[in-house]
Amino acid sequence: MVVMGRVKIAIATKGHKGLGEEVADHFAKADTFTLATIEGKKVHLEVIKNPAKDLPRGRGRAVVQMLKDKGVQTVVAGDFGMGAMALLRQGDFKIAKVQSGVKVGEIIRAGLYKDLLPKQEMASER
Repeated sequence: MVVMGRVKIAIATKGHKGLGEEVADHFAKADTFTLATIEGKKVHLEVIKNPAKDLPRGRGRAVVQMLKDKGVQTVVAGDFGMGAMALLRQGDFKIAKVQSGVKVGEIIRAGLYKDLLPKQEMASER
C-alpha cells in the first residue's frame, strides 16, 4: 500500500483569486505565488506577493530562496529563465511547466504539477 505524503507546490500566478487564478507567463516576474499544500484530498492555499518582482536583477535568486524557506518542493510556471532554472535545479526543486493562463484549480485537480521537466531540459532563453 502506497501512502501519499504531503506535497507543497508554488504556482507562479497573476493575482489573488486562489483556485480561479491563472498561471503567470514567467516564474520570477509573476505578481504572486499561490502556495498549495496537498495532503491526500485536502488542499490548503496561501497566496503571497512576489517580493522580487520589481528588482532590476536577481529576481530568480530571491524567489528561489523565498520558496525554499517556505518548504516548497515543486514549482509551476508558464516559463522559466535560465538563471532561475539553474537555481531551482541546484536546490533540488521539482519543476513543472504549464501553459500560462491555466487555472490553479485545474493544475491541482488534474495533477499537472506532477508533469515534471526532465533534469537535463534547459529553460528557453528570454
